[in-house]
Amino acid sequence: MKNRVKELRERAGLTQKELGEAVKVSRQAINAIETGKFDPSVWLAYDLARYFGIRIEDLFDFEGSVRK
Repeated sequence: MKNRVKELRERAGLTQKELGEAVKVSRQAINAIETGKFDPSVWLAYDLARYFGIRIEDLFDFEGSVRK
């Protein structure tokens, strides 16, 4: 699923590790989400969107993604 996690993380000046710590997941999980290798749970997607102060739909592109 396409997402804006990397864009928003870099704009905020955060490392993957720092963002992971903020939402209580590993750096590897953040990397996997950013590269599209892993689709987060609804709760993790919610935590990421809330961290950046945006809606889940503005963080993840559901329209342009294939449902798994």
